[in-house]
Amino acid sequence: MNAQELLKQLENKQVLIVGDVMLDRYLTGIVSRISPEAPVPIVLHRDTEDRLGGAANVALNIRALGSQPILCSVVGNDQEGTLFNNLLPAQGISGAGIVRSEERQTTVKTRVLGNNQQMLRIDREDIHELSQNEADALLKKIINLLDQRPVDALILQDYNKGVLSQYVIENTLEAAYKRGILTAVDPKKNHFLSYVGVDLFKPNLKEIRDSAPFYVTPDLESLNRAASFLAEKLRNQYTMITLSEKGLYLNDGQRGNLYPTIPRNVADVSGAGDTVISIATLAMCAKLPMNIMAALSNLAGGQVCEFSGVVSVNRDILQAELEQHLASQK
Repeated sequence: MNAQELLKQLENKQVLIVGDVMLDRYLTGIVSRISPEAPVPIVLHRDTEDRLGGAANVALNIRALGSQPILCSVVGNDQEGTLFNNLLPAQGISGAGIVRSEERQTTVKTRVLGNNQQMLRIDREDIHELSQNEADALLKKIINLLDQRPVDALILQDYNKGVLSQYVIENTLEAAYKRGILTAVDPKKNHFLSYVGVDLFKPNLKEIRDSAPFYVTPDLESLNRAASFLAEKLRNQYTMITLSEKGLYLNDGQRGNLYPTIPRNVADVSGAGDTVISIATLAMCAKLPMNIMAALSNLAGGQVCEFSGVVSVNRDILQAELEQHLASQK
């Protein structure tokens, strides 16, 4: 099977995504002097751009790969929440799963860039967990969408902003399990071991180090031990641990392997995890072999690191790089 045929296998899936969404705001300009008021650069503002971020970037990646994202989250009933909802239709993403709340503000990450370099990031957010009213409203939307759509997979995308509370996690996973839907998780520390029974669990090396009762190193023996620890706690099938420039580790429940990645000119690692969980989930849905699942995840995650800011995968570039990878394996 060639690269085009393999990528075709990722199309026409319906993926429900639950997690923290945000606006990624970019203020770009030119730096030519230092402020006389303090030793800081002066950025002459030229442009402002708002992009969909967080779990919404997972939705963008699913869409870029030819499948249909169904996004569920909570945003504030504020100007930024309205802006977030207004950005969805142009990207082919429905806002039917978005709850507007009076109890929190929409998360906005504002990055100031001067001469194409990030100078500063300002975060505006509430990180407390959803109230019972917010959680029940979100779960109602999730259940309704699961009943209305032929969902192939569920992705839980956690940024520790409060949407994925224990209550939301447990009830969402239970709904997926009852319907025989594949499940995948990109975790964070607060609820790291809350995803019992999930099919695909994808932490990065730092996240597994922060949560395992032993120090994890990026070698096969240590990563196999980490996968066994996770399988004991979560009863998951797949464990994928991303290792930055060293590639990734993937265990299918029978064996684990290390998969190196190709060298990249890294501009920005933001959003790489969103891309990896997206393509790994689609590969799992398509029942692709473990080596192809790993290759796609490495190539797609590495590709988005070559661009400034949070971007989704470019399918044409991915196909060309996958073709090269397949040729090198012959």
